[in-house]
Amino acid sequence: MNKNTRINALLLFVVAALAVLPLALGLGDSEEEPFVGADAQAETAITEIDPDYEPWFSPLYEPPSGEIESALFALQAALGAGVLAYYFGLRRGRRQGELRATAGQDRGGAGGGAGESTARKA
Repeated sequence: MNKNTRINALLLFVVAALAVLPLALGLGDSEEEPFVGADAQAETAITEIDPDYEPWFSPLYEPPSGEIESALFALQAALGAGVLAYYFGLRRGRRQGELRATAGQDRGGAGGGAGESTARKA
């Protein structure tokens, strides 16, 4: 097992532990809604401190239920992950293409190979 594989396995284990440990240890069992979001917790704290507080802004769109709100949040996360995966895949592909082009030039590949790669970049 090489170094990168060990690091990836360790990171995967840490992420899984972060997801499972709160459930296994029963954190939040004393609360009515144990895993509520930070926005809801902040709203509760603000109304406890100042019951007459009025927000400065209202949402542009308020989903009719919590399930739809969760689905929209998951969709947003999936789209963001897709954009990041596309970007990193594109960068890796370009890097691999450049390495192959330079390796072909080093081996004395087809004549004029250097001119083609500079023409493509322009």
